[in-house]
Amino acid sequence: MHVLLSVMDDSLLKIPLAWNMVALEAKTTMTCIENLAEFVSRVKYEDLGKEAKEQLKVRILDAIGCAIGAIEAQTVQRIREHTCEFDHGNHCALIGGGSAAPDRAAFYNGALVRYLDFNDSYLAKGETCHPSDNLAPVLAATEYAKGRGRDLLTALAVAYQVQCRLSEAAPVRAAGFDHTTQGSYAVAAGVSKALRLTPEQTANALAICGTAFNALRVTRTGKLSNWKGLAYPNTAACCTNAVFLARQGITGPLEVIEGEKGFMDAIAGMFEVDWSREALDRVPATILKKYNAEIHSQTAIEAALSLKTEHRFDVREIESINVEIFDVAFHIIGGGDEGDKMQVRSKEEADHSLPYLIAVALLDGQVMPEQYQPERIIRNGVQQLLRRITIRPSDDYSARFPKEMPCRLTVSLRNGKSVSVECKDYPGFITRPMTWDDAFKKFEELASPHTSPELRRSISDSIHHLERIEVAALTRLLSDIRCSPESQHPGAMKNKECRVCH
Repeated sequence: MHVLLSVMDDSLLKIPLAWNMVALEAKTTMTCIENLAEFVSRVKYEDLGKEAKEQLKVRILDAIGCAIGAIEAQTVQRIREHTCEFDHGNHCALIGGGSAAPDRAAFYNGALVRYLDFNDSYLAKGETCHPSDNLAPVLAATEYAKGRGRDLLTALAVAYQVQCRLSEAAPVRAAGFDHTTQGSYAVAAGVSKALRLTPEQTANALAICGTAFNALRVTRTGKLSNWKGLAYPNTAACCTNAVFLARQGITGPLEVIEGEKGFMDAIAGMFEVDWSREALDRVPATILKKYNAEIHSQTAIEAALSLKTEHRFDVREIESINVEIFDVAFHIIGGGDEGDKMQVRSKEEADHSLPYLIAVALLDGQVMPEQYQPERIIRNGVQQLLRRITIRPSDDYSARFPKEMPCRLTVSLRNGKSVSVECKDYPGFITRPMTWDDAFKKFEELASPHTSPELRRSISDSIHHLERIEVAALTRLLSDIRCSPESQHPGAMKNKECRVCH
């Protein structure tokens, strides 16, 4: 304000005082988006605390492991062939070889990170999101800008902060919108930071993305489709493109948050986030998955496996299973508001069906990617057992969420015996955070079928020392991953070798 007055003093003295005040107010009043843009521009690498840096690296390693683990999935291969058809090499590396324009790299690499539904989560009372979905667009933008690892860490922390805080303050699930709605602001913020845009360019990028990409919750209700895993990669790609438009000077509606028919008016209702007071502190508040399943199922799976280990019952002797759980889990994966969870026919439906997840955990002793093979899903044993499971919401457990993820699981056997256990957290939750060594074990398990030990060690070392390297050094390693000859790769099948890979 003092700088503004010193610049304007001479001109302001020549007009009436009332007009002086109007001019000052016009100069100093900022929209919500402009305030957010100032936050994005203001924060720097040094604002990341030691714990946040360490935990962000853990989440990058976890997300890259998820991506490598999905590299031969048919859905991902179709996205790769789509990229191959329209993009024959450009600025940004693709995981598995080749390169593409930043927005297409954000879509393909983002599809890899998201496909297994095994990456991190953030729990708010009315919203759940997966902040590492922002890794692909931020990675592409940082590589495009020839940035260093510290630039990637800063921009990704910005995206985490924006998505988590908007999930808390402005949940949209109950209004029928998908969590990718808040994600559009997060991608715009992270990519703008990585590209080193001005506050004005950043504000326009945020305004365009916040206006254009408000997705419907039907993505995750009813009969689920491939789009469940591709909705955020699509948002990432579209928003990355929009940020580059803002970089060229294209403007957006700066009153997108508070304006007439804007985000508050049309979707979220009134809320407030004072971005002038924000730090980069949300990364350690996110959680990682122990099991390859929807996040709200983690404690129920933990409970089921602990009961089986402790009591050593024969799964064939189960008469019924009763699960009491918090309301969010009941509504999303337990058969509450978002579709029949007893009809399980695909990977997308299986990883969002709590009855299936408990049943397959008890039968197989784990929930990992192999539990979603089509032949596993349709097998009679799991299909019959899941129908013996009843899910009920508990008011007490609901009140304890999201600080806890409480549930009680009771197994009744045909001999009349019942065993029960209560579980409130699991390894990877905020109360029991995953260490680097824990994350590396998960990374090894997911990546080992598709990489050599030397490549895995090089990737993990690069992430562990990310602030010391150029981002291109990491993306070169990710390009060295190759699909196996046996993979169902459309490009490989039709053309012997993929135009993107080679």
